[in-house]
Amino acid sequence: MTACLLRLEGVTKQFGATLALDDVQFDLRSGEVHALMGENGAGKSTLMKILAGNIRRDAGRILLDGEEIEIRSPGDAVAHGIAIIHQELNTVPTMTVAENLALGREPRTRYGVLDRRAMVASARAKLARIGAEIDPRRELGELSVGMQQLVEIARAVSENARILVLDEPTAALSRAESLHLYDVIAEMRARGVGLVYISHRMEEVWQLADRITVFRDGAFVGTRDKDVIGPSDVVRMMVGRSLDALYRHDEHVIGDAVLEVSELTDGAGVGPVSFRVRAGEVVCLAGLIGAGRTEVARMIFGADKPRGGSVRVNRTVMRPSSPRDGVAAGIAMVPESRKEQALFLDHTVEENVSISALGDHAVGGVLKRREIRAAVKDQLHTLRLRLDALHLPVRALSGGNQQKATLARWLMRDCQVLILDEPTRGVDIGAKSEIYDIVNKLAAAGKAILVVSSDLPEAIGISDRILVMRAGRIVRELDSRHATDEDVMFHATGTAAHNQEMNHD
Repeated sequence: MTACLLRLEGVTKQFGATLALDDVQFDLRSGEVHALMGENGAGKSTLMKILAGNIRRDAGRILLDGEEIEIRSPGDAVAHGIAIIHQELNTVPTMTVAENLALGREPRTRYGVLDRRAMVASARAKLARIGAEIDPRRELGELSVGMQQLVEIARAVSENARILVLDEPTAALSRAESLHLYDVIAEMRARGVGLVYISHRMEEVWQLADRITVFRDGAFVGTRDKDVIGPSDVVRMMVGRSLDALYRHDEHVIGDAVLEVSELTDGAGVGPVSFRVRAGEVVCLAGLIGAGRTEVARMIFGADKPRGGSVRVNRTVMRPSSPRDGVAAGIAMVPESRKEQALFLDHTVEENVSISALGDHAVGGVLKRREIRAAVKDQLHTLRLRLDALHLPVRALSGGNQQKATLARWLMRDCQVLILDEPTRGVDIGAKSEIYDIVNKLAAAGKAILVVSSDLPEAIGISDRILVMRAGRIVRELDSRHATDEDVMFHATGTAAHNQEMNHD
């Protein structure tokens, strides 16, 4: 058995009255990928910050190669060979790749002048160690997020990191960039580096990890070898219920067509598409990257202006040319990128939720603030979002609760059609289950719901019908009760089903 590289024993951390970590344990071997999983708030980030030297533990021990060590600062972490690749990268986008790689250790000539030629040559060598073909003279901000991440990994490797912690490393990567990252991880494993892999993506964990440790509510639940458990076992460890119970889609009455889309096209390769969504029905648009799913959703809402076709809501023709048209017609849309397209991150939850319905709670231009607050509280209660979050800035919420706040905003209005673009992207298993339950209840209340999803089990599990798109067209309609992942992929690719995974538009 490979020797233990890092061990944490009885680590405890408390913030005021909140016990963030309660006597947890974790160990890492040389040359392994050890996945750390758990819902938001489970304690993963707190443990990572302790290893990074950003915060101090209150109790417990950290052992490296069997010897107890202290990590009082980020400098201590680096000195012990521990590197953390955060989801929000710790780089300087206005500097070049070479400057980022040399930051704090810039080469100098014997006259004390910055040696740029040596710095670029050194950067090339560092990037080559992880197989990254990046011009070190380029400004970092010009690169994709995936390439920027590789630069940070190259810096960690150059600092002789023996332990690398990757926090949701593929959250913003394309499929090609993710595959490159997997190759880098394999190379580092071969060199004996121990990797802690924090991710919500079950398929990645099963592809990469040797062992899986689960935290729940700040406590250690267990560590298992990947080969002796399945995804449903991990879900049960994380949330206390089985994977089968994750998707909630009760049988309920489906009424007449509420949303009717006819020959809709953007004139640039998406469309014409035609379909309808009935009251109480959940319809999912599925397909591969570039299939046109998000484009169709945005045209229906009015975020992008269609070049042809029509949209009817309750048999009334609307001409979507702006989101205002969609809202006026009774359509609500939760976009795939909530932080950039839906939320005002520095404003409170109350302000974010109420903004869609301020006009409904005003007389003579004067807002009825007590009435607004009561309505917001009702929505937070309905969506099981804690009332003490009311006055928090929305950026302080977890991904799942941010998504709930976005949903609550639209539920403040009496919308008839709800469009959800990647509704569970970047949220943990527990929050996914709650969002599925919300969708189920909205459908039961008679809402017509259109979902864009890249998660095949999700697309099948929460919908009544699936419309498979390929190359801008709807190529197949499937009854979700009888559909399989392979069925969807067969039509999405136009070839025999295979193991290629879905990606978002």
